[in-house]
Amino acid sequence: MSAQSDGPREGSLTIDVLIPAIDKDIATLPLVIDSLRRHVQHRIGTIYIVSPQSTGIRRLCANKKCTFIDEKTVLPITKKHIHYGTTRWDRSGWLYQQLLKMNGDKISKASFFLVIDADTILIRPHTFRKDGKTIFYYRSWSQPEYFRTHHKLMGVKAPSPKSFVTHYMLFEKARLTQLKQVIEARHEKPWYNAIIHSIDRTKQFGFSEYETYANYLYSNQPSRMILRKSLNKALHSRASSLSQKQLDVLAKSYRSLSFHQRKVYQLTPKTKIESSLK
Repeated sequence: MSAQSDGPREGSLTIDVLIPAIDKDIATLPLVIDSLRRHVQHRIGTIYIVSPQSTGIRRLCANKKCTFIDEKTVLPITKKHIHYGTTRWDRSGWLYQQLLKMNGDKISKASFFLVIDADTILIRPHTFRKDGKTIFYYRSWSQPEYFRTHHKLMGVKAPSPKSFVTHYMLFEKARLTQLKQVIEARHEKPWYNAIIHSIDRTKQFGFSEYETYANYLYSNQPSRMILRKSLNKALHSRASSLSQKQLDVLAKSYRSLSFHQRKVYQLTPKTKIESSLK
């Protein structure tokens, strides 16, 4: 996959990028980085890879001219402080990654930063800001617990009829900081502890940073948001196995590809969002 840009950059906006990753992502991560540099239609300042200490990921960062961030330096807590699981499953690391993303305002030097999953590649040009508004990509279903936790955190139901869990999102530092301040004021504790304590920890999918942030913006200034269908495709093959010709064919129907296998998503109930967006 070529890292060459395929179009002009939009305006003068420079954004940073934050990608949480672990060693299992090393095969896909270079392709994710290349796709960002090719398809993001804004200037990219710094790409931060947030990870546990890893020789392999540090080497990848050096090769791809990215900045390595030790995940233990991002928050006052680490994964060991999160106890989210049962005897059958453990979602502590999954939740920890979301909290890392939500502290990206402490990492990024740019006013806006893009968060993207380490297993998702862009295959079409993407613009995230236009006419002073942020573009949010959405899909047609989510998890019920995301919205129950949002209600507990914010005291109001999530107002958007769409789901923002689309594997990548542009965050505005000032608005993200404001959201965390609102959570702390309402719960009288650090925002990350408020999130941990608001989750029903008997449920596997108890919180979404994307749903929480986007719905906070939607509840305050929906006119500053532009919504577009995500058109994401989940694949079970290896990202490196796809030829450029195959990517070009997929790009006619999809904007991005995700290379994860989360069968549990197919076994858990979906919200009414699915039917409302058909």
